[in-house]
Amino acid sequence: MAVITWWGHATVTVEDSGVRLLTDPLLTARLAHLRRRRGPLPGAEALRADAALVSHLHADHLHLPSLRALPPGTPVLLPRGALRAVPSLRRLGHLRLAELAPGEQFTVGALVVRAVAARHDGRRLPVGPQRVQPLGFVIRGAATTYFAGDTDLFPGLADEVGPCDHALLPVGGWGPGLGPGHLDAGRAAEAVRVLAPRSAVPVHFGTFCPMGLGSRPGAWFDAPGREFARHAARLAPGTAVHELTPGGTVDLTVGPGVRTGGAEDGRR
Repeated sequence: MAVITWWGHATVTVEDSGVRLLTDPLLTARLAHLRRRRGPLPGAEALRADAALVSHLHADHLHLPSLRALPPGTPVLLPRGALRAVPSLRRLGHLRLAELAPGEQFTVGALVVRAVAARHDGRRLPVGPQRVQPLGFVIRGAATTYFAGDTDLFPGLADEVGPCDHALLPVGGWGPGLGPGHLDAGRAAEAVRVLAPRSAVPVHFGTFCPMGLGSRPGAWFDAPGREFARHAARLAPGTAVHELTPGGTVDLTVGPGVRTGGAEDGRR
């Protein structure tokens, strides 16, 4: 009912009912002080999208050069207020920019995308006012898939999201520590327990790290996916966890999922 390709960080293609959605496109080898340390650089296949979903304003999620590379006419769904907070978005005149607030919907082919609230920092820069409500997205087609963006646990998460078949959850970050408004591996597993999806895919880890940490950053870099699977097995044994490597795909249309293209075969 859904095919999931993880390109690294929070960038995922969700394919359902013949429609392809691309989340938080970050398609470059470098972003400011961050460098891609794992997985191939996403190519033309990642840009083959019927719409892009942007969860919040941070530059590793709202990445203007990656959005600029999308084909003309591609709808880009943004948190309400993004165009005011990031005026340079208006230079992307070849795209169809649409703002959503939690609870609002947008139809892309056979899919209905509903914006939901997230608990995260709503600023574009490290300083400044909290201008824009970060989002997650619930994608309803043949399956219902929840993309969390960046969020922490919050009361009413399950009611906000509703029933879902698949959950794409952040489990780490791009540095040794995580600030407030993030899920680590354990808290992401708690989110799985609350949401009770049939399957879950960990994202937002093991891709970028700051320059100066070397080519082998340490356990914090690639361990969160394994830790998430371990915690989820204890807290939510009814959910199948599919840990992918960047560029890997899992086909969730049948059975427990068929992994291809760089997936971590043999992991729960």
